[in-house]
Amino acid sequence: MIKIDFDKMGGLIPAVIQDYQSGEVLMVAFMDQKTLDLTLKDGKTWFFSRTRNKYWMKGEESGNTQEVMEVLTDCDADTVVIKVKQNGPAACHTGNRSCFYVKWEDGQWVEHSNPLFDPNEVYKKG
Repeated sequence: MIKIDFDKMGGLIPAVIQDYQSGEVLMVAFMDQKTLDLTLKDGKTWFFSRTRNKYWMKGEESGNTQEVMEVLTDCDADTVVIKVKQNGPAACHTGNRSCFYVKWEDGQWVEHSNPLFDPNEVYKKG
């Protein structure tokens, strides 16, 4: 039986979130045992925020949730790929469909930003 190895990175594993139809990588986040268990049980993506030191469900503030379609692990069982149906226009908190909108071109990083929503409106704190 395969057991996910949370020990290599101090209790966390990288989770690559991918659109289940197109294969586009939408985001990468971190999971611990609890958030992986929640994701597998709930069918929504849950993560551990290293900067905020808290658990969060994708879309809990923006409404842009992710429905889990398939979960895979790598040969070392220390990373997961989660194929999702993206509910809402964007996976990235910047409003872009994917968090990967900055591309190395001609010796520099070039932003190809095309926000699908205004993050200042979506995440306003009131």
